[in-house]
Amino acid sequence: MSAKFLTAKLTDIAELNPTLGKKLPAEELVSFVPMASLSAESASVKTTQDRPYAEVAKGFTPFLDGDVLVAKITPCFENGKIAQARLPRSHGFGSTEFHVVRARSGITESRYLHHYLRLEEVRANGQRRMTGSGGQRRVPASFLADLAVPLPPLEEQRRIAAILDQAETLRTQRRTALALLDSLAQSLFLDMFGDPVSNQKGWPTSPLANASDEIQIGPFGSLLHQEDYVPDGIPLINPMHIKDGKIVPGLDQGITQQKFDELPIYQLKAGDLVMGRRGEMGRCAIVTAEHGPLMCGTGSLYIRPNATTATATYLFHVLTSVSMKAKLEEFSLGATMPNLNKGIVAGLRVSLPPLPLQQTFATRIASIEALKATHRRALAALDALFASLQQRAFAGQL
Repeated sequence: MSAKFLTAKLTDIAELNPTLGKKLPAEELVSFVPMASLSAESASVKTTQDRPYAEVAKGFTPFLDGDVLVAKITPCFENGKIAQARLPRSHGFGSTEFHVVRARSGITESRYLHHYLRLEEVRANGQRRMTGSGGQRRVPASFLADLAVPLPPLEEQRRIAAILDQAETLRTQRRTALALLDSLAQSLFLDMFGDPVSNQKGWPTSPLANASDEIQIGPFGSLLHQEDYVPDGIPLINPMHIKDGKIVPGLDQGITQQKFDELPIYQLKAGDLVMGRRGEMGRCAIVTAEHGPLMCGTGSLYIRPNATTATATYLFHVLTSVSMKAKLEEFSLGATMPNLNKGIVAGLRVSLPPLPLQQTFATRIASIEALKATHRRALAALDALFASLQQRAFAGQL
């Protein structure tokens, strides 16, 4: 069908940041939702905590089961932390960084508003309207209040929400499959090698330097100058470019071919492990030939495994294991921004199982990665379909 919907201001069809409206008994349990429990990926409240009303009555944001929560602070808003609060209890409280949108009965449906507020166009406009500076920028309530929301009849709102919910369910199923494959890889590692820190299986241990041909921190100081940076140049790989164990180069962070040629020691090669050395510990990825030329960034270091003692796949799973991440946190330097230096990483003791066993593990992981690649392609197609459905739905073209 195709129809041009009339629009209405959000505050005419929904309540914005309503008060609780009444005082609850001090001991009554409510659902507490911290910011971390609001998932941008699944657009849902993942978990809640039971807390007595007296504990949260002051200093937190009140809402009801079914309300839509919109994270207002950067980077949570840009990342899409917007979800309907489906709570186990009737009353909820949460972060003061939430805006609350409550559908007006008989006028709007919460699921419809939930999907509209997640539109990329709405989020982009909200980002432009943010106030404040640095890490304290927020979406003002006035932005939401003045939003012009397409307003079809209630039954049409429910139909649109149901279609988008079905599409979201398919995306969730793909994400779940990917998460299960990640868990399978972790379980396989622990089954074959045990915990790498406690070395449960008694493998010989060695400093990581002895299992590597090279450990090198990215160039810094006078090695790079402003004129060396160019858009669409050879990518520098810093921690921000390592996501979920994969390299995602940033086209805005590159260097000239000339500078790349002048710094051969910092060039990444296929089979290297590139590792973020600032912020989140254990953020790693394996460089592959398909990436093309890459340069290790200042905030990263690379480990070039010694082919006679260790495989990149094995070392990747060692360094990204929960126990090794904790060990790296313990060893990292700096109060405000933890970081690793070459000496810390080179001296890290790792267990070294027989190379044939590591190679068997790598073969099995390659099979899992092939399955993950299939699911990622399917998820990308579903993401594109979902975005198209969103645009068509609110334009009256579904």
